[in-house]
Amino acid sequence: MNQTRTEPPTVAVVGGGLAGLAASCALSNTGFRVSLFERRSYLGGRASSYQHPGTGEVVDNCQHLLLGCCTNLIEFYRRIGVESKIRWFDQYTFLEPGGRASAIKPSFLPAPFHTAPAFLRASCLDMSDKLSIARAMLVLTPKLPSDTGEAFLTWLRRHGQTQAAIERFWKGLLVSALNEDLNRISIHYAAQVVRESFLKSVSAGRIGLPMVPLTELYEGGGEYIKARDGKVEFRSGVESFSPEPSLIKVSIGGKETSFDFAVLAVPFDALSRLLPQHSGAEKLRQELNHFQTSPITGIHLWFDRPITELNHAVLLDRTIQWMFHKSKLLGRNGGGSYIELVVSSSKNLVERSKTEIVELALSELGEFFPEARTAKLVKSTVIKEVHATFSPGPGVDLYRPRPETVWPRVFLAGDWVATGWPATMEGAVRSGYMAAEGVARASGLQDTKFMVPDLPASGFMRLFE
Repeated sequence: MNQTRTEPPTVAVVGGGLAGLAASCALSNTGFRVSLFERRSYLGGRASSYQHPGTGEVVDNCQHLLLGCCTNLIEFYRRIGVESKIRWFDQYTFLEPGGRASAIKPSFLPAPFHTAPAFLRASCLDMSDKLSIARAMLVLTPKLPSDTGEAFLTWLRRHGQTQAAIERFWKGLLVSALNEDLNRISIHYAAQVVRESFLKSVSAGRIGLPMVPLTELYEGGGEYIKARDGKVEFRSGVESFSPEPSLIKVSIGGKETSFDFAVLAVPFDALSRLLPQHSGAEKLRQELNHFQTSPITGIHLWFDRPITELNHAVLLDRTIQWMFHKSKLLGRNGGGSYIELVVSSSKNLVERSKTEIVELALSELGEFFPEARTAKLVKSTVIKEVHATFSPGPGVDLYRPRPETVWPRVFLAGDWVATGWPATMEGAVRSGYMAAEGVARASGLQDTKFMVPDLPASGFMRLFE
């Protein structure tokens, strides 16, 4: 760039999801003039909320949670001033059909043994299940295994896991975290979730849940950008971009605007359609063709009375996997009860109708919460994210691109970029910060860092750092 220019460098950020917001906020705070383009009328991307026309209620497209190990996501919330809108929990409640509960929470013991007392008391597993899980944990504790091409389900069976351990522990833990079936998850990402979230330190596995609708959470990001002379343009779908040696042209509604840099923070399938017919784009396009997606289904139910006092619970042995008591989480103290049920990797629900899904959910919900059998269902809706996340299958890292592209002024962001994390909100924020660091370096700010370190290990886990 011309070092004598006095105007701040301009950056077009395409996509107002978490990756685009993270890149925009970081660059806005570092002297760049950011223009964020979002095709919808709200921010947050797949982590957003809107007023549902059929119910009149503001609903999240799917319940999102964070863990204590999500250091960059927490830093992002702190940056935009919404950290206080996250409520933290230290306990996981596993419910069996019939309502028997097992509470997993930390103790006075150092990591990785901090949940051992609760784990030993858990009634949802017998002693043979627990011993098999302990043997597997001993293998995973010292170091993070590499991706050998083997699916994690195969690894579990090879390491002597009982069927109950697979169904009630590993499946309950990993399918929700990675949004994929165990036979389609790489060993590396399964082990990463276990080590980073539950073994590394006492605080790593804490659950953070928003106390406001998701879009309200991310409106803070938009205000942060505008307060630093940036722009947030809604209903502005970028149709194409043209990389040139000294600038980037972005086309919106048939009109081209020039910028010094561009960050493309869109889903990988949208990026594939956006790429120019340029020889340099072919390798990236071929990499994107290797990605597969996995769906998530959110089932929203409003009852005329409370059906449980729990804030959230993992539900075992049924289609529905997690219950979130939205009335309690959002601080709504009326006489009714708003419940969201989440089914990750919901491939068997994609073709089913809303009526069928609600009937299934009500039938199963009554097995865990007897009050749901007699409560009146006031209204309901089902939200399917058919292409919610990329599938973290064996070998997927071979095709995850770096933020840098063949065009020196164009950078990529999204949870599918090579961040070292699976498709999570933490991964999305990391990708945005990585892209922002690339823009800063390209403009001459060589030592600019936006990413923050991982949560440090504690207790005996420090021996394996």
